[in-house]
Amino acid sequence: MKTSYKNINEDLIDGIKAKNEKAQLQVYKLFYKAMYNTSLRILNNTAEAEDIMQDSFLDAFTKIHIYSGEGSFGSWLKRIVINNSLDALKRRKELTDIDENKFEIKEDDDKDNYIEQVSYKVEEIKKAITRLPDDYRIILSLFLLEGYDHNEISLILNISNNASRTRYSRAKKKLLRILAEQKVMNTLINPN
Repeated sequence: MKTSYKNINEDLIDGIKAKNEKAQLQVYKLFYKAMYNTSLRILNNTAEAEDIMQDSFLDAFTKIHIYSGEGSFGSWLKRIVINNSLDALKRRKELTDIDENKFEIKEDDDKDNYIEQVSYKVEEIKKAITRLPDDYRIILSLFLLEGYDHNEISLILNISNNASRTRYSRAKKKLLRILAEQKVMNTLINPN
């Protein structure tokens, strides 16, 4: 038995369905920052993220009849933003076609775990994430920042669950290497 999600913004959603511009503006004000940040984390380009965010709101407003009420409106809108961001990324640059047969999850043989114990400032982490290749940045954003699990990510990116886990593991290692490099550079620039 399917149950509908009780949406706290139900009046606004009804207003959007009635093509009420005030309701649209209010929904935009409620969600634009979160949707912009979601797109930015995927695209790593402020202008492109803003365009995608705007297009996603237009898509949501014109396709509001598709929203079934199963799940929150914000989740539905976020999925539109993610899909539009991924489409833009594919248009910008074809994602590297990775042979999934090469993926396997192994235990870490190297003892680089000490890197994980180093604390980093939020700005250092954000800066390091922007330096990641697209496919790594997307996996980290979807998993860590957007809260999707590997099953959901594999569906969104059309890859296997194993590939999602492996990309995440590799992305995390790459991020830690970038953070370690940044720390060394900061130490060289600003010795105490």
